[in-house]
This record gives sequence, C-alpha cells and structure tokens, in this order.
Amino acid sequence: MTTPSRLPEPYGRDGGANLADILERVLDKGVVIAGDIRINLLDIELLTIKLRLIVASVDKAKEMGIDWWESDPALSSRARRDELARKDELARENAELRDRLAALEGERSR
Repeated sequence: MTTPSRLPEPYGRDGGANLADILERVLDKGVVIAGDIRINLLDIELLTIKLRLIVASVDKAKEMGIDWWESDPALSSRARRDELARKDELARENAELRDRLAALEGERSR
C-alpha cells in the first residue's frame, strides 16, 4: 500500500504556479531589487555602488512614472527623429549665426 506524499509538488498539476503565471504576476505587480555596496578603509569611504533593479511590464513602469526608453534615441524611432530634427535646427542656427558674424566683421573692416 502506498501513501500519498504530505508535501505538495511545487509545480505540479494541483493548482501549482507555473513559470508563465509567475512571470505574469511579476510583470503585473513589479519587483524592486535594491542593494548597496560600500568599500571602506579605516573608516574612510572609498567606493559606494548603489544597485537598483526594477522588473515590471511597460504599462506598470509607465504607471510608476518610468518611461526613459521613450526618449532614448537608441530605443525609440520617435526620439531618433526628434534628435535629428534638433541637430538640423542647431546646424541651421549655427549657419545663421556665422552669416551674421561675417556681416558684422564686414561692417567693421570698412
């Protein structure tokens, strides 16, 4: 005669969480992992490293006010277009200022 195990299987069929459920919950709620590393020598702080890791869905991150990827040209085509437009505007302004400077220098030489 066999007796059933008293401990439930952690990922079994009986309502156990599977990886997809865990990932969905983590992305829905978000997880923050924080830690500090400090290196001291004779009570003199030589180095401090602060580590912060947030794992969340894009929607949850936006809800928390985190959206840095939207303004990063390496990650967003809109940000890349905006950056190119700013560079074009600066180049136009630079050319305009050079022309004005050349005109002012021309007036002085007379």
